[in-house]
Order: sequence, then C-alpha cells, then structure tokens
Amino acid sequence: MSTPFDLRNPGRPVHVGVVLLNTVTEHLDIAPVGFFHNFGKNFIKNLPPFTISDELKSQAIDFVTHWVTEDGTKPGSISGNLNVIPTDSFTTCPPLDIVIIGAGQWGYQPSETEKAYLRKCYAECSAFLSVCVAQQLLLDTGILEGKTATATLSFLPWFRQMSPTTNWVEKRWVRDGKLWTTGGLLNGLDMISAFGREIWGGEGSLVEHLLRTGYFPMRNVDYEDEV
Repeated sequence: MSTPFDLRNPGRPVHVGVVLLNTVTEHLDIAPVGFFHNFGKNFIKNLPPFTISDELKSQAIDFVTHWVTEDGTKPGSISGNLNVIPTDSFTTCPPLDIVIIGAGQWGYQPSETEKAYLRKCYAECSAFLSVCVAQQLLLDTGILEGKTATATLSFLPWFRQMSPTTNWVEKRWVRDGKLWTTGGLLNGLDMISAFGREIWGGEGSLVEHLLRTGYFPMRNVDYEDEV
C-alpha cells in the first residue's frame, strides 16, 4: 500500500474523484464534492476583495476533479434525471487523493471490476468519503472490515447483520483513519465540514472563513440536536 500523501501540504494539484458505478447515484450524496471547488484556486481568485483578503486567497488549493465511470465514455447516471459526462475511466484515471462515493439504487451489486477499482482507490487515496448507504456498495470489497463506520440510522441493523466485523455507530459521520462514512444523505454536508476543518481548518484559515460565511451546517455529530 502506498504512503498517503499530505493533503495539508500537497505541493501539487489534489486529485478529487467521484466514482460512479453502473447504477443511479444519489445526487445529494455526492454534493460534498462542491466543497473543494469553493476553496480551489480557480474559484477563489475571482472573488471580490470585499469578501476575502489576499492573505486568505493565498491559502487556496489547486484541485482537479475527476468524474470516473467504468468505461469513461458512457454518462454516469445521477438521481433527478441527471447525467454526468465522465472525465476518466477506471483504467485512465490517475491515482485519486480524495475519493467520494454516494449511494446507488438499493440492492445494486457491484461487479468484480467495480469492486476491484474501489479497492484500488482506497489503497491509493488519502481520504475515502462514503456517504449515506454507499457503504452497501463496499460490503464485499473488504474496505469496511474491522473499521468503525456509520450509515443511515434506519439501515444500521441491516448493516450490523451483513458486516459484523465492522463497528457500526450511530453518528452523523465518523472517521476511521482515511475512511469517512456518514449517516443519511444530508449528513454528507456535516461530514465535509468536519473533514475540511480537520485537514485545512483552524482560526484564520481559508476553510474556516468559507464554512462560516457559507453557513455550512455545524450539527451535533451524535444527533443530540434532534427534537
């Protein structure tokens, strides 16, 4: 397994990839990918000076976003009757530093080719972000084995039965090393806020500024703010 590279001090463009399997991926599950655009150099450089200082602008990172399907030519299907033109195939995509995967249609069984690619992505990346019940797509890959993970609360009993070697917890999001998993689909935004603060945040950081001025959610990870 390759050594994860330092996302905090990349020294090169950071490759972010949304992996789209041969199913319909939930639109809101992969919405967190937009977070990286919001503090990428191409976006930040055009913001007016009254919204952000030059000092904060200097912290912007160069992100390259990849939309990856198996053959790289057939559009990836997204809920809401959307289609994404892929930028890469499983074979042409460069190693991804950050991987995002959303839930597919419930019951979809990834092919051996898809499972092999997910294992490859996990081995090569520095962060693997699995949203909502995308964990179902990972069950037979070995990625979840021995890990602490979460999923949509109502699905947790099923996941505990299907993957007893995984420590399933009732949280909006949870991190185990480079694996980040979330509860329901909107918990992907909770997770990406926590991810951004963990990797690039802190007082005086560009990420903290954007999370505050963008009013990203800061909800309790244990659902204690639910009524």
